[in-house]
Amino acid sequence: MTDTPDDPAPAVSTPHIVPEGPIAPSVLMPGDPLRAQYIAERFLEHPVRFNSVRGMLGYTGTWKGLPVSTLGSGMGIPSMGIYSYELFATFGVKEIIRVGTCGGFGDAMELGDLVFAQGSSTASSWAEQYGLGGTFSAIPDFGLLERGVASARARGKRFTVGNTVCLDQFSRYHAEDQVWLKWMKMGIVATDMEAYSLYCNAAWLGGKALAMFAVSDLRLKGLHMSSTERERSLDAMIEVALDTVAGPA
Repeated sequence: MTDTPDDPAPAVSTPHIVPEGPIAPSVLMPGDPLRAQYIAERFLEHPVRFNSVRGMLGYTGTWKGLPVSTLGSGMGIPSMGIYSYELFATFGVKEIIRVGTCGGFGDAMELGDLVFAQGSSTASSWAEQYGLGGTFSAIPDFGLLERGVASARARGKRFTVGNTVCLDQFSRYHAEDQVWLKWMKMGIVATDMEAYSLYCNAAWLGGKALAMFAVSDLRLKGLHMSSTERERSLDAMIEVALDTVAGPA
């Protein structure tokens, strides 16, 4: 991996992204910037760092010959909202795939299962900025969702497609312990902290987005991944996400 790009950096910058190199039209976004570095080093060919502002590392390389970037989003709806907005609006990114972990619901789920957010519910006020006078249902790009599911099937991965809920509270620390039962009654399959603002930004700015997760916690069963299980399941999810960018073989 190199910190010196051969291709020119974009001439524009934002308060949070000052490109040192090119940014690809397709971006994978984990929450942790060190995970973005890990994705670049482990999966991408010829990765080059394009951002280090505020420690939010971003890299661009290739996967199966296609340019792909990866950039950390930070944790929570506002942080994802900032970085995904800037990627879509300022740097011309076409599609963003969120790769992260989630708390899973349901008796059939197992740790390490993949979840595709077919929709993102929320208790956040994020969408009030649009002045819609109603409730916005945040959904992914169907083409990305379709390719993601096909990739998971081709790799023999267990997965669930369904409505998720994006909250401001980390699932283990929510003050109301049984709130998950209410969301489950409405068919919610998992909880995360970033998908809603990503989907809203994609809709508002004309981009494409998909959130996929590895189940790291089974809230109602009291089960949590070990560090070894987390690394193995995240690698599988990242490969599915990269194949989603690449499209059908």
